[in-house]
Amino acid sequence: MEPGFSRNKSKKPMDAAERERVLAELRRETAQRAQGYRERALKLFPHICASCGREFKGPRLKELTVHHKDHNHDNNPTDGSNWELLCIYCHDHEHDKNSMAGYDGGGTQDGPAPATLFNPFAQLDGLIPPAQD
Repeated sequence: MEPGFSRNKSKKPMDAAERERVLAELRRETAQRAQGYRERALKLFPHICASCGREFKGPRLKELTVHHKDHNHDNNPTDGSNWELLCIYCHDHEHDKNSMAGYDGGGTQDGPAPATLFNPFAQLDGLIPPAQD
């Protein structure tokens, strides 16, 4: 679908100025929401990536992001139970990993898919003779 076009055929497409106004409003609302839970998470948790364990201070603190464990950005309990602080690299990895496992429309919703279905040790019991006493 072309940017700025509505799914409703009876509406006229937005002109460039209206589209820019709507996008600016969405960006502002997203930034406000993120700033709110980010500031709370930074007060609740140590400034350490929950995945790789690196510590962030000073100007590098901006590299520490808030990850929503359930992937729902609207689920922001005041106790921070749905958040973890991740560095930008681990945050990207987390979303890529879950996307590949099917969390973001890539497959089943039952949980992460196994890394591989091949088990090199599957027939090992049949190859080793039983111990003789």
